[in-house]
Amino acid sequence: MLRVLCILQLMFYMACGCVVEERIALMSIRSLLLEVNSTVPASWGQSDDCCSWERVTCYNSSRVSDLNLDSLYAPKDIFEPQASDCWNLSLTIFSSFHELQLLDLENNGACLQNFYGLQGLSKLRYLNLSENHLIGNHIFESLSKLTSLEAIHIEGSTMSGTTLRNTAFRTLKNLRELRLGYNQLNGSIPASIFELPRLEYLDLSGNLLQGHIPMTSSSNLPSLQTLDLSSNKLNGTFDFFWLRNCTMLKNVDLSGNPGLAVDVKFDGRVPPFQLKSLMLSGCILDKSIITGPNFLGTQRHLEILDLSNNNLTGSFPNWILANEVTLVSLNLANNSLVGQLDSMWQCPSNLQMINISKNHFAGQLPTNISSVFPSLTVLDASDNSISGDLPPSLCNISILMYMDLSQNKFTGEVPTCLFTDCSNLMILKLSNNNLGGPILGALPNNLSGNVEIIDLHDNKLTGKLDTSFWNLPLLQVLSVATNSLTGQIYPTICKSTYLTFLDLSDNYFSGSLPNCTMKFSSYFVASLDLRYNQFKGSLDWIQNLSEIKMLLLGGNRFEGQISQNLCHLQYFNIIDLSHNRLSGSLPPCIGSISFGKEEYDSTYDLQGFSFPTKGSLYTYNHNFFDMMFGIDLSTNMLSGEIPWEIGNLSRVESLNLSHNSFTGQIPTALANMSAIQSLGLSHNELRCIPNSGQFSSFGAECYIGNTKLHNLSKDNQCSTAPGPIEIEDVREASADDPILYIISAATFVLAFWATVAFVFYHPFGQRVVLQL
Repeated sequence: MLRVLCILQLMFYMACGCVVEERIALMSIRSLLLEVNSTVPASWGQSDDCCSWERVTCYNSSRVSDLNLDSLYAPKDIFEPQASDCWNLSLTIFSSFHELQLLDLENNGACLQNFYGLQGLSKLRYLNLSENHLIGNHIFESLSKLTSLEAIHIEGSTMSGTTLRNTAFRTLKNLRELRLGYNQLNGSIPASIFELPRLEYLDLSGNLLQGHIPMTSSSNLPSLQTLDLSSNKLNGTFDFFWLRNCTMLKNVDLSGNPGLAVDVKFDGRVPPFQLKSLMLSGCILDKSIITGPNFLGTQRHLEILDLSNNNLTGSFPNWILANEVTLVSLNLANNSLVGQLDSMWQCPSNLQMINISKNHFAGQLPTNISSVFPSLTVLDASDNSISGDLPPSLCNISILMYMDLSQNKFTGEVPTCLFTDCSNLMILKLSNNNLGGPILGALPNNLSGNVEIIDLHDNKLTGKLDTSFWNLPLLQVLSVATNSLTGQIYPTICKSTYLTFLDLSDNYFSGSLPNCTMKFSSYFVASLDLRYNQFKGSLDWIQNLSEIKMLLLGGNRFEGQISQNLCHLQYFNIIDLSHNRLSGSLPPCIGSISFGKEEYDSTYDLQGFSFPTKGSLYTYNHNFFDMMFGIDLSTNMLSGEIPWEIGNLSRVESLNLSHNSFTGQIPTALANMSAIQSLGLSHNELRCIPNSGQFSSFGAECYIGNTKLHNLSKDNQCSTAPGPIEIEDVREASADDPILYIISAATFVLAFWATVAFVFYHPFGQRVVLQL
């Protein structure tokens, strides 16, 4: 009878090869996904045997051993996200899987809670909770009881607080991988982590961890292969000699810890490991790493070396490119290295990424650069003193994708082949050099490619910008500012439907702009700078720039009235229509524009932007998109009264209406502009100044040239005494504004500095490229 009962009990727990309680748990997960309008695996619930369902693997065809539920949450309508930031998933739902060995919940955007529900999973070896939202600080108290754990992945999951405690890791003797990168963990690193005998991969990067690295000369991590503690707030000293027992070590990343001193001396010994990747950007780096001798001279398999942002001095370290070295990626950017680069070009190399920007290197590029670096994908030598011509052999590097040689002393012409032969070239930046001759040379009719950024500003280029035969459908940034270019803008520019930044300022362009009415409506043009040319015609085409944030048309010959259609554009930060021939009244609807409606998120970084403020020309730093809002309509022929609706522009910091023919009283509503710092109403025909609000903070220089101007009396009547306000000299604006600095009036240029992080295909090189 007992045997029969056991058989019946076994049959109850096995429903066609699937344990009932596990099937119920999976159906509960399915119900939760349906509640949040997510798609669910098609096979779930189609049969009673959950072992046959997608993403489920069973042990001995009866108990679930693996649950691969990564990216399971897939909302049916991605354009209508849920009201909450994440959907609630209690981890107690997994307590039914007593034989579970693998649980992967990565990238589900779930609010995970009740970690005690994991405590019964005594056989769990692999746990991945990355890219979710962890609620509470008890995760490691629960995991410490799972002594079978070999891998813990909880990356990018908003963990915070001092949840890393010594006691939490002492029991995890089988742990091989601990990946907790890009959370908000603070406090110190537990010393017990460095006592795990089987630990192979340790990643605590991108947190707020402080204090010293708890390693000593007696630390013993014989299995450690990867150590990543980058982008924290660690300090003290880290001595590479402490790693002498890590015979399997291959990858070390301590970058982004500005208070961490790194000692690379090895007491004359040869370390037992051979590194593949060493990243020490932005530390307090031992200067002997350049001059030697140090343990790096013994590393014959090194592929990635990043010593950027360390204020290193001295000459280029020739030993880095020794024949025995197998470097693929080299980053020495933002140091103070000096000398000629001739030695760097002598021996052929396997380098795919070179970044030596922001140093003091001199010399020339080798004429046979394609033979020296045949595998080059990224070349950034910007902000040095490199001279000579651009060698045409650059075009023979067929896989070249990113080239930045800006801020140097290059002369000669831009090789035409860069635009015809380099089919993989995505980013070309040659700005701030002495390059001359006709722009782009004599390009053939079949100009095409995948280029996204062309930046040639601040050179000596001449001729016409003939885009007649351009076929660059992916072009996003084009800057040719501050050259000597002439001619008109051809209608084929309208084909660049991904164009985001266009800077043609400070040239000699003329004529009307092409009619891109239908094309512009699909553009995501965020910044258009045509200042200081000789363009003419009306501004009716502006209404089609639906996404424009910065519109700079000053210093041209545009004419006609400012249409009410301008008010339909709701993403403005900067409007500059100054020094043109615009006439008529100012539409009142301008007061309805939502300046700064949305923060601007872009991979492109603008170096600076000059805008008249406080009576002088200032340059704003690269964050001006989200910190400066201004209107400059000065030096036109605008007339009529200033509409009181402008007072609704509460976020505008600079308003310049000077040198026009505005009449009547200055609207008292302008006092409502709570953020205003600079007001220019001079040289008009205005009659009365309000005596309240923001007007009390502006001196008389704001109103010079209004010969009949009086103060407004307390009863809002324009007084006849004490007489017109007169001033002879305009005071210079204060230079202590924390976000501005004065530049000379000749510097009218928007310099595009486009920094694009493209994915470097080497598994560790991706992070290097992002630091360009």
